[in-house]
Amino acid sequence: MSDFKGKAALITGGSRGIGAAIARRLASDGATVAITYRSQAEAAQAVVADIVAAGGQAVAVQGDVTSPEQIKSFVDQAVDRLGRLDILVSNAGVEHFGALETVTAQDFDRVFHTNVRGQFLATQHSVRHMTDGARIVLTSSASAHRSLLHHTLYAASKAAVESMVRNLAPELGRRGIAINAIAPGGTLTDMAAGAAQDYLGGRDDLDVATEIKHVMALGRLGRPGEIAAAVAFLVSDEASYMTGRTLTVDGGWA
Repeated sequence: MSDFKGKAALITGGSRGIGAAIARRLASDGATVAITYRSQAEAAQAVVADIVAAGGQAVAVQGDVTSPEQIKSFVDQAVDRLGRLDILVSNAGVEHFGALETVTAQDFDRVFHTNVRGQFLATQHSVRHMTDGARIVLTSSASAHRSLLHHTLYAASKAAVESMVRNLAPELGRRGIAINAIAPGGTLTDMAAGAAQDYLGGRDDLDVATEIKHVMALGRLGRPGEIAAAVAFLVSDEASYMTGRTLTVDGGWA
């Protein structure tokens, strides 16, 4: 386990799934954490309550990552409540499957405003409060490097995140700030469960559990805590010489 005592971390989309696991992990390692949520206030407060009950420190801040104004607001609120900002984990995102002919301009904007612009602006506003030694982790996906039916929009948004990380690395490196990305594969979350059949090409004649055993080297989906452990590594001193890179954690997705 890493030692994040005295560090303050902001996790976007921290009310459920991987984001909640990251918040719990960093808090258990000593960080004071702020999590953002868009509409699930009760879920966010439940995560905060769990962290506090375990002896950690956490707060929840409302904000929509598709709104530039709200991104600035929730970053500033997090800094006001935590007193500083050492770690940003930009986790909020949306999934999308759709055939080329069905994708609308609204679909495009929703996916890219959330998965790309939202992460860029969260980084931009967080860096204003960061000093030497700070760490940033954006969220890509193992899907960015795969050919999946009807997954173009989502995969393209995640590929953009990886390019953004590579190109921000030298700029932020001059300030002593490291930036990397995490690229989870199939993980046991409600978002993944809703898209499981789509990942199999939309075929309802395939059994998801059986197919997972065939395509995953480890024969199973990941657990949110396993993704959180990889994030904890990226923001720790153990990864001090790592920046501009994407760490794939996908169970050996063949």
